[in-house]
Amino acid sequence: MSVPPKPPQRPAPQIHAGRVVRTERLTPSMHRVVLGGDGLSRFSAGEHTDHYVKLMFARPGVHYPPPFDATFDPAAMRATLPRELWPVTRTYTVRFWDPEARELTLDFVLHGDTGLAAQWAVHARPGDVLHFGGPGGAYSPDPAAGWHLLAGDESALPAIAAALPRVPAGATCAAFVEVGDPADVQHIPGVTWLRRGAGPVGSALVPAVLAHPFPAGADPADLHAFVHGEASFVKELRRYLRVERGMPRERMSVSGYWRLGHDEDGWQVSKRAWNAQIEAEQEPAFS
Repeated sequence: MSVPPKPPQRPAPQIHAGRVVRTERLTPSMHRVVLGGDGLSRFSAGEHTDHYVKLMFARPGVHYPPPFDATFDPAAMRATLPRELWPVTRTYTVRFWDPEARELTLDFVLHGDTGLAAQWAVHARPGDVLHFGGPGGAYSPDPAAGWHLLAGDESALPAIAAALPRVPAGATCAAFVEVGDPADVQHIPGVTWLRRGAGPVGSALVPAVLAHPFPAGADPADLHAFVHGEASFVKELRRYLRVERGMPRERMSVSGYWRLGHDEDGWQVSKRAWNAQIEAEQEPAFS
């Protein structure tokens, strides 16, 4: 009896150790951290505008072999510790990557005094070490498309800001970013800023996107959309683009970066099932 071949193993993630070079408070709700150092010698980004990295934070009281510093070895950790003791991971978009200076810029959305990664960022000081894997990513504006839509909340702002310079000259582009407070508006050319105030996330963004003129009768290959942020409004806008406007799935980069009431650990556990449900609900008209 023949033995079925084993499925190919995914390559081990590339782990990098960045040292904090400087930090900056951009707005009341956005804090920037710039990483550099020799630990970024193997890091590279730039192919996609939604590149992301998986930040790794030590669990209090857990001894990682070797010590959780610039020499951290994730393979040794996985071989010696149960999964529940592995470092906590948080996903963040690359805002800038400077290959000459070898500096990586990450922007953190702040939610008061909560949030593991955000609180690390606020208290980070030059010389602090942060381990991370990546980068991942799959989206950048299609240079052949003539119409681009970019929409998201604060969590999607780094990716939208990174994408705008890559939108080809002459193409029509609408970029909407929703923030909670006018003080969180940044100077980013091409962004239409929306203020939700005390309303729920997406309450200003969804009506703005729905009211924006859609290129009726356009060749689907000429359209490209990027919609990311809180899962509830992402679901609503996906339905609008996919079902009501008939955009092909492959012309859309649409994903819930986070979900209200869930931390990243909880959201990642349920996200696959949530995505499958959305597919089932929103695809029948195209079968």
